[in-house]
Amino acid sequence: MAPNRRAINKPMKQKTTNKILIIIPAYNEAETISALLQAVHKENSTWDILVINDASTDATEELARASMIARVITLPINLGIGGAVQTGFKYAVRNGYQVALQLDGDGQHPVSEINKLITMVLEDEADVVIGSRFNKKKNGVKTHFLRRTGIKLFEWFSFMLIRQQITDHTSGFRAYNSRALAFLAENYPTDFPEPEVVILLGKNNFRMKETFTQMLERQGGVSSIPIAKGPYYMFKVLLAMFMAAIRSRIIHNETAS
Repeated sequence: MAPNRRAINKPMKQKTTNKILIIIPAYNEAETISALLQAVHKENSTWDILVINDASTDATEELARASMIARVITLPINLGIGGAVQTGFKYAVRNGYQVALQLDGDGQHPVSEINKLITMVLEDEADVVIGSRFNKKKNGVKTHFLRRTGIKLFEWFSFMLIRQQITDHTSGFRAYNSRALAFLAENYPTDFPEPEVVILLGKNNFRMKETFTQMLERQGGVSSIPIAKGPYYMFKVLLAMFMAAIRSRIIHNETAS
């Protein structure tokens, strides 16, 4: 079921002449949202930008609207990353976008890398392209050993489940074609969705591909997964991945719009 929408700063339309949508889920990203929107718009002014304000308690909504760059959907309650991203997918499907790209609101993903992911989808290299920090041996990324342990564990476990190697299950930098968008608009996981959705996509015969993308230092805010909760998070995600793997295939339309 689609989450309720409280407000949107421009009227929604049934179809759009622009087929690329940048989806930015944002919860308390007032420190970064203005600069991020300016950077995305500067990179390519023809992209449409949608900010999903997940009931932020700071000025995220006001700053996003004031930019006059993005459309803003404000959720009435905090749904978490899964509900926020799914809202963006539903919007993309409703408005007929050819490609949508998910971009974290904390400024960690270089906007200069966006076009690489979008182009791979447009050229039909995959249904879903994931920006990975880890599929190069030397990438400059420094992560806590607990995070590295979890990342390698997810990589191994998903290979066992779907026989596809994905190095960065927690990446929030992903591009989707219209077929994947239609599927995920109805079936996106709601808790810690990124690792689980890899299994869901693989189980349902979607083509996934990774490409290396650099990750910057967080420009503001705090991680939604504190290091202290790492073991609990890993257990919960592994269980969700396993449950996704044993589910029956979901019947969906195989024809891209």
